[in-house]
Amino acid sequence: VAGGAVLLCSLAAGSAHGRGRWLAGLAGAAGLVTAALWAVAAGALPDGLAGALGGWFPAHRVPQWQEALRLADHQLGLGVGPGRFGELGDIGGTSPADAKPHSAPLQQAAEQGLVGVCLLAAVFCWVLYALWRSARPTPVALTAGAALTTLAALASVSNALSFTPVTAGAGLLAGWATARPWSVGLDTPARPERTNAGHPGTDER
Repeated sequence: VAGGAVLLCSLAAGSAHGRGRWLAGLAGAAGLVTAALWAVAAGALPDGLAGALGGWFPAHRVPQWQEALRLADHQLGLGVGPGRFGELGDIGGTSPADAKPHSAPLQQAAEQGLVGVCLLAAVFCWVLYALWRSARPTPVALTAGAALTTLAALASVSNALSFTPVTAGAGLLAGWATARPWSVGLDTPARPERTNAGHPGTDER
């Protein structure tokens, strides 16, 4: 589904004339997913809607999100410390290897507090800003933005960022889409030296 969404965005980006509104929409979509996740963890949604959303995930996933939010409430500013969710969280029935909130925003909130959440959001917003200012063609920038937004949405409800190939691939994509094209400045011919028409390389007498 995520791959299909990125493909549709790439097809639509081919006819886009500006990238600002598109990137703002991608930022809004990522924020909407995060807000929905937070609402599920806080129990702020109606029972029917919360049950429908929770049914998409394993049975222990929502309790993990709720526990991460509980830890974040105790240490709102700086969190309980990096990597300490499995140590301090009440995650009974979960294997030690799976002792994570399975949500990048909630893990940051629990382990690094409000500071960590703000830094995580700043990284994503900075990447979108770099895509907006990128010298790459607009379809390239928008397609990369769609792919990175999809990854952000997946990371909000899973531990996708815990895998090194995923984070390395995201960094490679962001760098490729925001880098200055290699062809810039290479196609300009060098200025020839001024020489005498009849005797190249000699002074005119």
